[in-house]
Amino acid sequence: MSENNDNLKKSRILSSYVSVVVSISMVLFLFGLLCFTVVNIKNVSKNFKESLTMSIYLKDSAKAVDLNQIKNSLISASYVKDLKYVSKEEAVSIMKTEFGEDFINQLGFNPLINSFDINLISKYVEGKKIDSISNLIKENNFIEDIQYDRDLVSMMNTNLKKITLWIFPVTLILFIISVIIINSSIKLAIYSNRFTIKTMQLVGATKKFIRRPFIIKNIFLGLCSSVIASTLLYSTIFYLDKKIPFIDMINNIFIMYLILIITFLGVLISWVSTYFATQKLLNLNTEKLYN
Repeated sequence: MSENNDNLKKSRILSSYVSVVVSISMVLFLFGLLCFTVVNIKNVSKNFKESLTMSIYLKDSAKAVDLNQIKNSLISASYVKDLKYVSKEEAVSIMKTEFGEDFINQLGFNPLINSFDINLISKYVEGKKIDSISNLIKENNFIEDIQYDRDLVSMMNTNLKKITLWIFPVTLILFIISVIIINSSIKLAIYSNRFTIKTMQLVGATKKFIRRPFIIKNIFLGLCSSVIASTLLYSTIFYLDKKIPFIDMINNIFIMYLILIITFLGVLISWVSTYFATQKLLNLNTEKLYN
């Protein structure tokens, strides 16, 4: 009978440990995934903005010196990320590739004009800034026209602001919920040892002496949970990176910092929750242990 009780007690303790590890692991994994999503949204937005092309069309009267002037001006500009010169002949080849028709033979001449295609640095891809850049370039008298998708820029920035506005409050709320879940799991695990804690206290053990093994044990569980959460997180990121190859998700430095943050949170939350859970039981009257 005594052996059965011991086995039952060990089973309950093991179950409580597993519950704590699973709870902390899932919470830390979700928190890490959310942090990664927040950062990756910024990276995706940056890549998308910098993929937008502004086409600068040159007049046929533009001379070679004019081309060199505008080229050197754009290369040295702080707002330009990439620059490509597209000649009339290259433009014809591009249109043939895209549409599969040789319109030159039908028209008898090349109606296209020389141009520069530039990609702006992401922080300049905003309504007022991009208009200001366009107006500045147009001051050159050999510029025929400048074209870019104003509606797409406006829509993209509006949607990005909405996402940014909501994602940080959601992250904060989820973090608070995560702390509460971890705290509750640890409290339940410690509460199952309330009689042991109170017995040690009655025989003269100090609060620090009683608290120490619980803190060490739960910090260890927090570390185990952090390892599990970090492994799941890296595996998920690696999987997504393989499935979505056009987005560079693997940033080893950021992932390393994220894993360190997850480990720190796992240890910190475990330590704080254990401290206050044991403190509450140590201050509890013996009569209330059965309530």
